[in-house]
Amino acid sequence: MKIRSRIIWVVLPLLVTALALAGTASYFSAANGITRITREFFGFKLLELRKYAENQWALLIENGYAGNPEMVDAAKKALEIYAGSIILSESEVIFALDNSGAAAMSASLGNAPEIPAGEGAALLLLLDEQDDELVTAFAGGKERVMRSFYFTPFQWRIILSEEKSSFYRDLDRIKSRTAAVTAFSSLAAIVLLVLFSRIITNPLVKMVDAMRKIIETTDLSSRVDVTYGDETGRLAHTFNVMTGALENAYAQIKRYAFDAVLSQKKEQRIRQIFQKYVPQDVINESFRNPEQLLPGKNMDLAVLFSDIRSFTTLSEGMSPGDLVELLNRYFSPQVSVIYNRNGIVDKYIGDAIMALWGAPVGHGDDALQAVLSGIEMIAALETFNKDQRGRGQKEINIGIGINYGEVTVGNIGAEQKRDYTVIGDPVNLASRLEGLTKIYRSPLLISEFLYGELVKGRTGTEGAELRFRLLDTVAVKGKTKGVKIYTVKNGLTDTEQKAWPVHEKAMELYYRRSFREAAEAFRELLSLLPGDYNGEHLLRRCVACALDPPPAGWDGVEIMHSK
Repeated sequence: MKIRSRIIWVVLPLLVTALALAGTASYFSAANGITRITREFFGFKLLELRKYAENQWALLIENGYAGNPEMVDAAKKALEIYAGSIILSESEVIFALDNSGAAAMSASLGNAPEIPAGEGAALLLLLDEQDDELVTAFAGGKERVMRSFYFTPFQWRIILSEEKSSFYRDLDRIKSRTAAVTAFSSLAAIVLLVLFSRIITNPLVKMVDAMRKIIETTDLSSRVDVTYGDETGRLAHTFNVMTGALENAYAQIKRYAFDAVLSQKKEQRIRQIFQKYVPQDVINESFRNPEQLLPGKNMDLAVLFSDIRSFTTLSEGMSPGDLVELLNRYFSPQVSVIYNRNGIVDKYIGDAIMALWGAPVGHGDDALQAVLSGIEMIAALETFNKDQRGRGQKEINIGIGINYGEVTVGNIGAEQKRDYTVIGDPVNLASRLEGLTKIYRSPLLISEFLYGELVKGRTGTEGAELRFRLLDTVAVKGKTKGVKIYTVKNGLTDTEQKAWPVHEKAMELYYRRSFREAAEAFRELLSLLPGDYNGEHLLRRCVACALDPPPAGWDGVEIMHSK
């Protein structure tokens, strides 16, 4: 928004508000005045009516006719005639209601309104509550301003009324004229503000035009006239001094800019070359802190190994070109899953993939992202195999092992060739887990360390419905301490929702050495999941242990002598 517009939009509301407040105050003052005058005028007429009615009743009493219905009716008629004599406008009506709300008298210069009994009763109730007060109500189909009093001898509520539209006619004229004056004053204020703002901001407009010319032509010789001796004049003078200094520095700025562009292009070329071989996060961290990536450091992160099963058999009979083309088609969706889940591919080991989450920078939910990547990689494989069937080629199967723990991460290698990678026991365990997928016939296995990171609350499983199934406690090759291994799914089928809790109960009985009860639980599991390999395997183990119990100190650890 231009400064001229800002001046108008700041000042104009103040002026309009002041005019509106003045007009509103005038309107309400006039309304109060008219209401007061009308109240007093109505009060005067009602007083005269009251006096006349009382005089008529007094005459009846003095002459002994108060009990004569004919004379009372004559007095009422005289009151009606008198009421008609004090009416000044055709919209004014003086009428009376008896105690039932029926019209007892009506006087007007025009056609007197007919008041239904129901409307009269409601009106009578309102007027009884606000005796001798100025009220607004409907009578005879029109909204009227009224004031009344109750005359006990006749048992009448005598009402003096005027149509509301006539009552407030002058007030409506005042309101219309006030609105017109406010609108005209606002229009005049806009015209004056536009004129004055143009005069005030003209030096600034000249400076803006000069700046635009400099931007378009890169000609720093432009200057502006110093029109006033105030702040805008000093600003114009300062602008001229500034453009002079910039003109002297322009050549140096261009040289620096040229050097910066060259450096940026070199960096972009380096990035484009190395991002095919080194994870993008590693490249970014290298450019930000090149000195900090040389030494190794310990970090908690997730490590994933994925391998094609029976790859040697699969590749037999394939030409090198077909084999490379197959691997490229397989790797592309798998790696896309990893990258989309904030992971990095550490390396390709033949047909295997090693991936990391949490290095060089952690994202706070690396354990969760690693598990979801493993699940989505298996789903991506199903799509790949569907394409394989369409090509008339063999399907492939994979095993995925994921672990979580503290590893050493950094640039490792010789001066001639370094790799950004991780080393440590958690890496070896992730690789062993991938190998165990063949033994346990499960495409995805995770360690108890990753399970604990997910379930015990440091990263959480928000946005996922992860369900875990404990398969065994194993000591991998080269280790004696057992590690619990799990398979995991993101959501279960209806049958699995019934079967997996049974499996969990059976595992608890198994580790408590209640082998016969565990065997019965595994049989129940197999009735829900017929042919389940792990259920059958554990059932056989429980039966064997029931016949030949293991020695004291048994902890359920299976020693793995191969990968």
